[in-house]
Amino acid sequence: MARIKVEEVLDHLDHDLRRALEATLKEHFPNQSFDARAVFRTFKRQAYRKCNVWENVPDQYVEKE
Repeated sequence: MARIKVEEVLDHLDHDLRRALEATLKEHFPNQSFDARAVFRTFKRQAYRKCNVWENVPDQYVEKE
């Protein structure tokens, strides 16, 4: 098993994940307005609380360059 540091992965993918979350919210709540950055900050905070600092992931999901 490989291990990833969840907070660092979320921070690294910040831009792309925030855009994906914004697109998801717009699709499900088309008539609502929201601050995508604030929603993503809340998402990251909740992920940090729900996940361990280090999480195990199967080796086949990790590729070393």
